[in-house]
This record gives sequence, structure tokens and C-alpha cells, in this order.
Amino acid sequence: MPQAEAGSAKAKSRVRDAEATKQRILAAAKREFARNGLAGARVDLIAEKAKANKRMIYHYFESKENLFLVVVENAYIDIRTAEQQLRLDDLPPAEALERLVRFTWNYYLKNPEFITLVNSENLHRAKHLKRSELVQDASRRMVAMVAGILERGVAAGVFRAGVDPVQLNISIAAIGYFYLTNRYTGAILYERDMMTPEALDERLGFNIDTILRMVAA
Repeated sequence: MPQAEAGSAKAKSRVRDAEATKQRILAAAKREFARNGLAGARVDLIAEKAKANKRMIYHYFESKENLFLVVVENAYIDIRTAEQQLRLDDLPPAEALERLVRFTWNYYLKNPEFITLVNSENLHRAKHLKRSELVQDASRRMVAMVAGILERGVAAGVFRAGVDPVQLNISIAAIGYFYLTNRYTGAILYERDMMTPEALDERLGFNIDTILRMVAA
């Protein structure tokens, strides 16, 4: 192999190794921050789980707070990206809205760390997220997508006019979020297991019915 090609191959290998190390750090950090929050998370434990060292974490992310920002930022980008992949513009408006409610609920169930990361950032009054233009841009696309569903529903005569897409999105998130974050206290207060398959299916049906009634013409 010519020397230039060998050097190029080694450079590419170093880039791949560096990217793999960063991804291991982010995966380990996501679990640690979700479990213990920013204050309780330990960088040495993140390094151990990532099979890296603390020096590499500070090399890539500079500080624990910056690492936390990237983790939270990625969590929001992941859900926003998944929402865009639903292709809701291809569906009738009521079906599109139902799919969004169903997706949100299932996403929370499959990604419980998302909820705990959001809780943690709210404890810090979103001081990290304020620095993220990526999340703001992704959220604007989300609001535009919901606004488009509402506009199509009004034009079709199935949705009432004047529904704020931001308020609707908050309601879709809250109706699932509150149930899951309060499932332990709820089980005591309402004397039922909130997390059986039957209870979860019942709740999803209630969520869909509530949101569709909220916007119905």
C-alpha cells in the first residue's frame, strides 16, 4: 500500500475510533444522568461504563455540564426526529393526530430516560437547553407540523378553528407524561396497578379520545 494511502487509512481509523468513543461516553452519560441527575452523576463512573477515561470525557466535552447539555440535546433531537419520520402529512388529519398521540405515549414507555432527563433539566430551569439552537429549530418544526395537521383538519371540517398548536402539543405531552411520572403515587391514591398492559392500553385509548375531542369541530 502506498504511504499516502496508508496514512489516509490510519487517519480514518482514528476518526472512527474517536467517534465510537464519543458515542460510548454519550450512552453511558445518558444512563447516569437519567438515574442520578446532573448533580448526582459521577464522571468517573461514566468513564468506567464507557470504557474510556475522564481525560477523554473532558477532551471531547470540556465539562460535566457540557456533557449533560449534549445528552439532553440529543434526547430532544431523537424524539423530534422520530416525529418527523411519522409522515403525518400523508394521513387524514384525525388519523394523523391519533398517530401522534399514540407515538408520544409509546415513545415515553420505550424511552423512560427521556422523561427523567427532562425532569432533571427543569430542575435547573432549562439553563443548559437555552444554549441549544438545534433543539429550538427542531421544536419549531414540530409546532409547524402540528399546525399543519390542524389547518388540514379545519379545511376538512373535522377540527374546529382557533386551536393553538403549541397548547395542543403541550396537552399531548402532558396527558401521557403526568400519568407515567406519577404512576407510583397514583397506584396508591387510586388503588390500581397503573402499569399493567390492560391499564396502559386503557390509558392510551383515553389519551386519544381526549385529544380528538379537544379539537373536534
